[in-house]
Amino acid sequence: MREFDEAHVAKVLELIGSSPKGWQDAAERAVREAAKSVHDIKGVYLKECTAKVEGDKIVEYRAVVKVTFIVERES
Repeated sequence: MREFDEAHVAKVLELIGSSPKGWQDAAERAVREAAKSVHDIKGVYLKECTAKVEGDKIVEYRAVVKVTFIVERES
């Protein structure tokens, strides 16, 4: 358990998530994938939303996100 007066260092990882459903789902997929290998995620910043278009229809939503997590220290 961490002490309240202990200093923390955070790291930011930029990712691009994609989804056929929408930008929210694309961002959630990026965070969910990051959580498989990154622990102690504290926040996410939605930096940019883009989409792939074929013909006159959006076929893929893309969300560029910055995931913030606490850097773990060696005990």
